Amino acid sequence: MGEIAGAGLLAHVPTIVLPEATRRELNEGREITLVTGLRRLREEVFDTVEYDAVVVLDSHWATTVEFVVTAQQRRAGLYTSEELPRGMCRMPYDMPGDPELARLIAAGAGRHGTWITAIDDPFLPVYYATVNLWTYLGVPGKPWLSIGVCQTGDTEDHLRLGRALGEAVRASGRRVLLIASGALSHTFWPLRELRAHESSDPRHLRTPQARAADLERIGWFKAGDHARVLDTMPDFLRFKPEARFAHYLMMAGALGEGDCTAPARQYGEYENSIGTGQALLWFDRPAEGFPAPHATLRRSR
Repeated sequence: MGEIAGAGLLAHVPTIVLPEATRRELNEGREITLVTGLRRLREEVFDTVEYDAVVVLDSHWATTVEFVVTAQQRRAGLYTSEELPRGMCRMPYDMPGDPELARLIAAGAGRHGTWITAIDDPFLPVYYATVNLWTYLGVPGKPWLSIGVCQTGDTEDHLRLGRALGEAVRASGRRVLLIASGALSHTFWPLRELRAHESSDPRHLRTPQARAADLERIGWFKAGDHARVLDTMPDFLRFKPEARFAHYLMMAGALGEGDCTAPARQYGEYENSIGTGQALLWFDRPAEGFPAPHATLRRSR
């Protein structure tokens, strides 16, 4: 039987792939701790834990009528961001895939009351929520798959995707790492103001209330209180978490939702990115494994 060998809620902000001199210029002479945190995460987890594949829950990839999972044998090329082409320009990437695992994830859609399609089109776009983290965490030869969020989906829909994902991993015989790639609160400063708020210091968060909501949830994550995070989603949505926090919800669905009590280890500090809240939180596999996903027909939110 396969298993989830670890999972992370990880920031992917564009600044992490800028040259160090540029990062320090934007951050009052200091290195941003998301960079040093990702380097430590690579050393302590991705270079040491035994795993067969990584599945990225990509908050930048928005689908509409279904969830989509990448099913190519390999994704490789040069990535230039349509959003920030000056900073993310012709970045090389070379990620093996796992078509069998992708098809297994898609096959479980009906059992969980959702729609998932595995797509192997070589021209399917890739997004920096995947590429930026692969740049730091990718290990040669290890498959990386991406699953997009569904912009017409709500909290329950994204939990259902996660349940199907967790079930597929268990059936696959593989050890898989999950990455929920995205931010916490996610409201940018307006264009004419944002250059005064490029420092990573959290005092530059868009509002004190958003900062407090982020820090509250980071505390719950560190305590392993996933149930409380899920139960308070309507309140957190007031602070506009990235992609309505769908990246975390999909991960939570795969980890057993409120039954999951795995505490987070934080790498680096809680940081600002032009108004948005960013953190690197890693959930190690418990000794007994993560709880099995819930069957949709037995439980819904």
